[in-house]
Parts: sequence; structure tokens; C-alpha cells
Amino acid sequence: MFSQFTFIQNFTKMTQPIKLPFYAKLACILISLISFSYIFCIAKDVITPVLMAFLFAVLLLPIFTFLKHRLKFPRHLAAIICVLTFAAFVVGILVFISYEVRDMANDFDTIKKNANAFITDIHKFIKDSFNVSIGEQKKYIDNVTKDSVKNGNATIGSALISITDLLLDCTIIPIYTFLFLIYKEHFILFLAKLINKENHAALQDILSQIKVSINNYIVGLLLEMTTVAILTSLGLWIIGVKYFILLGLITGILNLIPYIGIFIAGIITVLASLTGTGETSIILGILIVNIIVQFIDNNLLVPLIINSKVEINAFVSIMGIIVGGAAAGIAGMFLAIPLLAILKIIFERIESMEAWGYLMGNHVPRKFTWRVRRPKITS
Repeated sequence: MFSQFTFIQNFTKMTQPIKLPFYAKLACILISLISFSYIFCIAKDVITPVLMAFLFAVLLLPIFTFLKHRLKFPRHLAAIICVLTFAAFVVGILVFISYEVRDMANDFDTIKKNANAFITDIHKFIKDSFNVSIGEQKKYIDNVTKDSVKNGNATIGSALISITDLLLDCTIIPIYTFLFLIYKEHFILFLAKLINKENHAALQDILSQIKVSINNYIVGLLLEMTTVAILTSLGLWIIGVKYFILLGLITGILNLIPYIGIFIAGIITVLASLTGTGETSIILGILIVNIIVQFIDNNLLVPLIINSKVEINAFVSIMGIIVGGAAAGIAGMFLAIPLLAILKIIFERIESMEAWGYLMGNHVPRKFTWRVRRPKITS
């Protein structure tokens, strides 16, 4: 009897949570972050499509729930309809862009003519402003071109690998999305088995908040993309750029890529403007339109539509985007914000990690006062 009591007492001690000092907790957190980051960098080609499919599955979940519970569709049929609907939406946008690009290709001779005139104007401007002759400029361009040709094989090889990876991702992501939808309850039950029953309420709250946060973020991105596309199309129409609808749509889509997307869209717009005229005023007008749209996007759309949905401060967002880009390229930059939002939700609901969740949030106190207990002075 005494040995049984001793065993129960020792077992109770073993099941109690271990209280570690702050430096030990910080070391464990840093080691965990480094380990997860290292694993992600090694297996990014496998993990990135899974994470993208998870985001799309969460986005399609309301439609899946409606088809399954309201219309009484079978689970697999509802998932197939959701995936096909999303794929049809993406394919429709790509088909529209391809038709517009085909029409633009018919103006290739005009583009070539206006491009040559524009390049000539640039040569004259450099000659007059920096006293560099046109011959020296062409010589420098020829040297750069020769260096590019030498590295052409490696560039072509990298491009082929990138295209192959893109095609593979386009095939596997819909499959992963379909599997996430049909195995939703299976994954939830798995998480419930990992967590003690007394913490199931917190787990349910975390999962529901993650669903709401990701849905709001993706819907906010779509609203931002649509608004940027409309504003850009309107600005290009005002200054008289041909194919303004196509260029506005491309700008809205590329704007989803942080930092570099808008520059790529600007270059495409400048090249496309050469289908009409090669005047410098049109190109300056395009730059002004892009600057105005980006000002509205960064100061109005992003704070109102994006930051208000995920509630992550700008410092953490920028750091996350940089780290995500370094780890997984454009896909990592796109995944950074929703992953940070998920971490923030989890941290805020774990008592020992609550401070880290607050650090990632965008709540800034107006004033902070140290609360120091002064020792009582005994006479």
C-alpha cells in the first residue's frame, strides 16, 4: 500500500509542468525557432506547396461547409467542386491575360520602333547630362551583353528548373487542397488527441481564430488586388495608355508580391506603353500613376484592409517577409504574414508565450509607467 502511494505521488510529480527560469525558456524558444527554420530551408520544396494548399483550403472552407451541410453534398464531391471552382477562377484570369498579350504581340513592330526611339532619347540625355558619348555607351552595353551571353546557359538551366517546379506545384497544390478539405475532421481529432482534455476549449479557440484570421487576410489581399488593379487601370486610361485594363490587372496581381512586385509591374507597363507612343511624357505619366497608387496602397489599403485583419505590427511583418523571401523566395514572402498571424494567435493563448504574442501585435500603448515597489522605511 505504501509503495503504491509512493508510485502515485512520484507519477503526479512527473506529470506536473516544469517551471524553468527565463533564460532557459528563451534558449528553448530560440533553439526551436532555429530548428524549424533549418528544417524549412532544407525541405522548402516539399513544405511550401503544403502551406499554400493549407491557406487555399481555409479560404475554400466556407464553400465546402455550405455544400456539405446545407446542400447535403458528399464530402468528396463538395471538395472536388471547391477545388475546381478555385482552379476555374485562376484559369479564367490567365486566359484573359493570354488573349490580351496575344493582341499586344500584334503590335511588336510598333513596340520595336518606339523602343529604339526611346533608347535614342536616353542616349542623348546621358550624353548631354554626363558627357558620355553615344559610342562609349554602346560599347559598355556590348560588354554587358557579352557577359550575359556567357552566363546564358546557366540562366536558361535555372529558368527551366523554375518552370518545372512551377508546373509541379500547380499540379500538387490542388491535390493537397482537396486532401485538406476531406480530412479536416481527421486533422482536428489528431490535434485533440495531442492536447489534454482540459485544454480542448483553448485548442478550439485557437483553431477558430486561425480560420478567421487566414480568411480575413486572403479576402483582404483580394480586395487590395482588386482596388490596386482598378486604380491603376483608371490612371493609365487617363494618360492614354493602350491595354490599360490588362496592365492594371497585371499590376494588381504582381502587387501581391511584396517589394519587388510593383517594380516588375512598372517595367511591364512601360514596355507595353510603347505599343502606342514612345514619348517620354507617357512614361513619366506611368511612373507618376504607379507612385500615386502605391502611396494609396501603403497608407490606406494596407493599414485598413491587411493590417487590421492580422493585427501584426510593421516591424515584425517586414522582418518576416525578408526571412520568408530568403528561405523560400516569392512563396516564402507570400506565406510570411499568415504564418506570423498563426504564431501570434497561438502565443496569445499560451500563458508562458503571451509576451511574444504581444510583441508581434500592433497595439502600442500611449504611455508606459514603471510600477516599482518601494521598500518601506522603518524608523
